[in-house]
Amino acid sequence: MEDIDVMEETISLREIVETIKKRFVMIILVTVLAVGASGAISFFYLTPIYQASTQILVSQQAAGTASALQAAGFDVDSKYIQTYNVVMKSPYILDQVVAEMNLDRTHRQLNGQLNVTQEGQSQVVTIRVEDPNPALAVEIANTTAAVFQREISNLLRVDNVVILASAELTDSSNPVAPNPQLNMAIAFVVGLMAAVGLTFLLEYLDQSIRSEQDIEKYLELPILGTISQMDEIDTPSKSRSKRIGRETSEQKKSVS
Repeated sequence: MEDIDVMEETISLREIVETIKKRFVMIILVTVLAVGASGAISFFYLTPIYQASTQILVSQQAAGTASALQAAGFDVDSKYIQTYNVVMKSPYILDQVVAEMNLDRTHRQLNGQLNVTQEGQSQVVTIRVEDPNPALAVEIANTTAAVFQREISNLLRVDNVVILASAELTDSSNPVAPNPQLNMAIAFVVGLMAAVGLTFLLEYLDQSIRSEQDIEKYLELPILGTISQMDEIDTPSKSRSKRIGRETSEQKKSVS
């Protein structure tokens, strides 16, 4: 019983290899087309996105900070930084950024471009802005930090925000998106999987009979006999004409 199972597994593995070999060219073409299409879209059609960042320091030792936040029921060690992160992306701050820069977008659209994160467990907060225009991304990041530094004192009666590093525009600014190499690598994997899947789908849909094994497999009928394929040189008419030609030539020689 185990020998039969091993034989079936061997046959199945052989069929898989033969199926892949039969349509190997198609698999390569589909994979290459997927990678090429991904590269073309990434390089020529997708808009490059640039990122600018600025850092601010939230000083816990500033006068009035601890008392104000403790009175509000916050854990002074971390809760106040989380509160600042929320306030920084609020319409109260972003509407003023839009107004000061005369941006042709709403605070909701600006919120989607803005990412505020705390650096580990420190008191440093990084403001990152993504935009197709690198100069505009720098300006939005710096303006957001300046507006937040100015308005936080009115909201919480504290002045504990210091701008550590402003965003700067450099000549070597590289877009953060799209990533052509990553996109092409993903397209390679997806294209290869799709090509292999298409190969087995075509093999499953192909019900044509090409050999005696296919008759036994699909029709479940025993093979009683086979007819071998004969070449043209082996046909009876061809052999008979050759024999007649040889006899005629021999008779001519005997007469002469």
